[in-house]
Amino acid sequence: MTSIEIANTILAQLGGNRFIAMTGAKNFLALTPGLQLDLPKKAHFVKNGITRFCVELTPADTYTIKTWKIRGMNAQLVDTQENVYCDELQSVFTELTGLDTHL
Repeated sequence: MTSIEIANTILAQLGGNRFIAMTGAKNFLALTPGLQLDLPKKAHFVKNGITRFCVELTPADTYTIKTWKIRGMNAQLVDTQENVYCDELQSVFTELTGLDTHL
């Protein structure tokens, strides 16, 4: 699979267009292999001030998730979750950010 196909698969597993509408996610970037996206920077919108969410596919066919708080030129790693299975992506996203992925 190409990095674009992997990124599209991850977005679909997160909830696709409903995920985008519910979270306000934007600035999607296909990683090698994975997906990076930005979340709204409004104060108190996202838990712990998280503004960037990265999902990376591992060789074990699980995901490593990293959340970042970015303000200007300062980037701070907030949390890392390893060995996340595809069916856990939505619940882990909600746990880390406080945002629901669907109604």
